[in-house]
Amino acid sequence: MYTTVQLEKTTRERLNKLRIYKRVTYDEIINALIDLIPERDEEGKYTSEFRASLLRGLLDIRHGRTYGSAAVRERLGL
Repeated sequence: MYTTVQLEKTTRERLNKLRIYKRVTYDEIINALIDLIPERDEEGKYTSEFRASLLRGLLDIRHGRTYGSAAVRERLGL
């Protein structure tokens, strides 16, 4: 079963750059990206919610939306 997903042109171009060969589908690319999110650690399997929060955390770091421990201590006056 297939569905239509709306993408910005720039997003489609970025996905195209990830193709390892011409006939790779967007579904294959997106699933490969999802597979990069860890599924478990030595303590057990992660929930879907936790895996999504890992991704959000990585994106926050990448986009500078985090504070280091020194900045947190400074803000708290410690």
